Amino acid sequence: MTIAERDRAAPRLGVLLAVLGVVYGDIGTSPLYAFHASLVLLQPHPINAPEILGILSLIVWSLILIVTVKYVTLVMRADNRGEGGILALMALAQRVSKLASTRRGLALVGIVGASLFFGDGVITPAISVLSALEGLEVSAPGLQTYVLPIAALVIVVLFVMQSHGTGRVGRVFGPVMAVWFAVIGVLGAIAVARHPLILLALSPSYALALCLHYRFIAFIVLGAVVLAVTGAEALYADMGHFGARPIRTTWTFFVLPSLILNYLGQGALVLNDPSAIANPFYLLAPSWLGLPLVILSTIATVIASQALISGAYSMARQCMQLGFLPRMTVRHTGETEEGQIYVPQINYILAIAVLILVLSFKTSDSLASAYGIAVTGTFTCTAILAAVVFRRQFLWSRAATIIVFGFFFVLDGTFFAANSLKIVEGGWVPLVIGGALIGLMTTWRRGRDLMLARWQQDSLPLATFIARLPQSRTVRVPGIAVFLTGNPEYVPGALLHNLKHNKVLHEQVLFVTVNNIDVPEVLPEHRTQIEDLGSGCYRVILSYGFKESPNIPRALEALRDKGLPFDAMQVSYFLGRETLVPAMVPKMSLWRMWLFLAMARNAVSATEFFRIPPDRVVELGVRVAI
Repeated sequence: MTIAERDRAAPRLGVLLAVLGVVYGDIGTSPLYAFHASLVLLQPHPINAPEILGILSLIVWSLILIVTVKYVTLVMRADNRGEGGILALMALAQRVSKLASTRRGLALVGIVGASLFFGDGVITPAISVLSALEGLEVSAPGLQTYVLPIAALVIVVLFVMQSHGTGRVGRVFGPVMAVWFAVIGVLGAIAVARHPLILLALSPSYALALCLHYRFIAFIVLGAVVLAVTGAEALYADMGHFGARPIRTTWTFFVLPSLILNYLGQGALVLNDPSAIANPFYLLAPSWLGLPLVILSTIATVIASQALISGAYSMARQCMQLGFLPRMTVRHTGETEEGQIYVPQINYILAIAVLILVLSFKTSDSLASAYGIAVTGTFTCTAILAAVVFRRQFLWSRAATIIVFGFFFVLDGTFFAANSLKIVEGGWVPLVIGGALIGLMTTWRRGRDLMLARWQQDSLPLATFIARLPQSRTVRVPGIAVFLTGNPEYVPGALLHNLKHNKVLHEQVLFVTVNNIDVPEVLPEHRTQIEDLGSGCYRVILSYGFKESPNIPRALEALRDKGLPFDAMQVSYFLGRETLVPAMVPKMSLWRMWLFLAMARNAVSATEFFRIPPDRVVELGVRVAI
């Protein structure tokens, strides 16, 4: 089924449940802390009906404008051949841009958005698990001192389980989240039925009145209101898994009504009982439901964390494929699903960072100060990239593009500015994480470009080598030699070193180049391109999308279908192991040079990354000065 056919077809119940379990974990658990955090920022000012209605109106209209209008209605139209997410959108925007300078600028926007996404990935598990377990303070006050240890234990177990994959656990994610949304929606509806006056919050006039009355304080409150829309990026990022229609259907008819009802119910509770401001989410439930709701909330937050952790793995793989990060180990945990992957290095870093945050900030209220900047920064980057795509690909007029996306850019920028006021209180956390990752990505990209330029400068054109080969009297030996090369127009350094030291060349030589292109996946029939260069030499181009993990031996076995005799048992893979050293006149600053060399030394070997059998690999050392 094509992407277009999938989106036109009526979504099945199983698909809708899967969407609930994967897409909405983050935004679905926001009622645990978003309304409470917003009310706290208004204190010590009295919190009466205008304040409650105003905050609720801000939350409701943020859900409508940012999630429903911006992402569900507009941005999800900008799919990169069915795939969504900040990097997919960046690749699409670059593809429709003509100027090289524009493409470089869009790449930087994509890098910033991806880096902030990783910052979000550190904070989300910490604040979600803490906010869920803080319900023990309401349902079982005697267990209050155990909240922090239990949260740390849940997080440790969560990250330890990652190496086993999420396939089996994923089957229950959907039904659990369906129960979650049904429960919070019903609890909210009951409170709204008791105090229907709270429905006035659906009018945007109360949001406007709050902003005009409190001004700067209302601006500060926006920094907490944005917590209600965290996870909006997931709706777009998970398009490739489910298609746009199931995501739009579940959001419009189930998730959004449940969230709005719960927020209104919390507001109705506080309006009737101001003391409920202590924890309006859990106090909304009857006492007999307290402990079961804590358990359900904890499971829901684990699901939310799981979805974001899995997203971090996918984002890391995309960064590797697009040349923004060095090679890392990518393990496939699903027998049939390509998307089920595990990246150990990312898992260790996330686990340590999340534990540090939990033990340092201790409460969800404290972590709320660190949350928001990463989310709103990604929102802003998405608005910029989407504006380019709608202008260039969908041929929107300049006026329409400026009016529509200018509005969202101002809205996202306002939320970002409001969250920037929390830098001292904890907002520095995602900025430090994002800044570090931006430095890593730009340094790696610059270093690889310099390496390629230097290697190209010192290499022999392949056409010249092939033309001289028949007259060279080079001894040819039986077998197949595969030489990996980053540029198919030049002779690999490993081949020249092999001729220099071993003075032989195999009867059949394949010059293999792995080409990472800006599409999610490449169809099998378009994977391989072969060119006969003569003298038993062939140029092979293997194309992979940014969602795929290269497997060179499997791809080369398909050469038999294209008429090229290929025997996997007769193949030797020749790889060049580069030893990087600073040039006499380095083209990078010393700190960036040190950073690049450190990343290169710790990168996963090409043998492991391309899944080449180690017993068939011959490595030849090459010194490269940059």
